[in-house]
Amino acid sequence: QVQLAESGGGLVQPGGSLRLSCAASGIIFNIYNMGWYRQAPGKQRELVATITSGDSTNYADSVKGRFTISRDNAKNTLTWYLQMNSLKPEDTAVYYCNAQRPLGVNWGQGTQVTVSS
Repeated sequence: QVQLAESGGGLVQPGGSLRLSCAASGIIFNIYNMGWYRQAPGKQRELVATITSGDSTNYADSVKGRFTISRDNAKNTLTWYLQMNSLKPEDTAVYYCNAQRPLGVNWGQGTQVTVSS
C-alpha cells in the first residue's frame, strides 16, 4: 500500500505563490507516475500536472508557464512538489496528489488552496 500526505496549501493573494508537497510512504518503489489534480466547488476534478519516474512532465493549458511540478527521489523516500506562481482566483480549489502504480492509483487527502484578496 501507499500513503500520500499533502502539505503547503493556504490562502494567498492574486499574483502570489505557493508550494505544495506530497510525501509518499509505504510501497513506493513501483510508482511510475505522480501528479497533481484539483477540484473547485461545483466542478469535476481536473488534471493540473504530472511527472513520470523518468521526469517527463505534462501540464494543463491553464497552468502552463505558471506551475512547475518536480520530484525528489532520495533513498527510501519519494516526494513531489507543485510550485505555483502568479496565482489567480480561478486556481482556488482543493488540490490532490496522485500516485500511479502497476496495481492501481492512490490519492492524497487534499489540501485547500484559496486565491483571494
